[in-house]
Amino acid sequence: MNQDTLHRFLFQQKNVRGELVQVAASLDKMLQNHHYPLPVKQLLAELVVATSLITATLKFDGEIAVQLQGDGPVKFAAVNGDNNQNFRAVVRLQAELSGDSFRQLIGEGVMIVTITPRQGERYQGIIPLTGDTLTSTLEGYFAQSEQLPTRLYIFTDITTKNAAAGLMLQVLPVEAEKAAADFAELVVLADTVTGSELLTLPAEDMLYRLFHQEQVELFPAQQVSFVCGCSRQKCETALFSIGKEALAEHVAEGKLEMTCEYCNQLYLFSAEDLQQISDQL
Repeated sequence: MNQDTLHRFLFQQKNVRGELVQVAASLDKMLQNHHYPLPVKQLLAELVVATSLITATLKFDGEIAVQLQGDGPVKFAAVNGDNNQNFRAVVRLQAELSGDSFRQLIGEGVMIVTITPRQGERYQGIIPLTGDTLTSTLEGYFAQSEQLPTRLYIFTDITTKNAAAGLMLQVLPVEAEKAAADFAELVVLADTVTGSELLTLPAEDMLYRLFHQEQVELFPAQQVSFVCGCSRQKCETALFSIGKEALAEHVAEGKLEMTCEYCNQLYLFSAEDLQQISDQL
């Protein structure tokens, strides 16, 4: 397996493009310090893959956030990423799990995709959770926002190791009738994919196994990385914003602990540290 990479590919004689992403080491790094229940880890792994695939369809320089919000045990799950395929994720629970399926975890709710380019206007799409899986919800997102038929396959392996992979096919915005015929033909082939293959085979082998009768152009891989971005300096900056009165309360308590919700890193500030920050205000 070519770990932690995303490949874009194009069918030279079909009006269809595709993407294949595989993550393992970066996913493990993201999950290793958290004690989420297994179904929640699986949901986050799927969401990481989904965010990577969505990001790869966009031509932009900036950030993306893909969020799930619902009334189920998982109140909120989000993956924040950027055009360089850096990601981080967070989940918030509001009740004990009552099942392990997508809808049993999220319940009734929405998926929110927010794209924030460094230049230009911010875009946000809100999609009701009408499907029973994350992939069906995403296919609905593409149908609504891009109006392009899209097929997604996402598999995870969280029980023996932290790994996930995804495959996406999407029609090109060209002659609709011809593109639809090409897409339908390729989906029949893609439907034979198995989780074991997608999680373990290198991209070249995977595409040859599925589409060996097609002329497929495979573009150079892009690295996918978990990047939290937290630091003690950022925590100090946050403390400057809470004001002297709040800092005085923490000084009286003798210490303040701050934990990053993305990587679970603990930052400890003593009373002396807090007083020094207060003195600079």
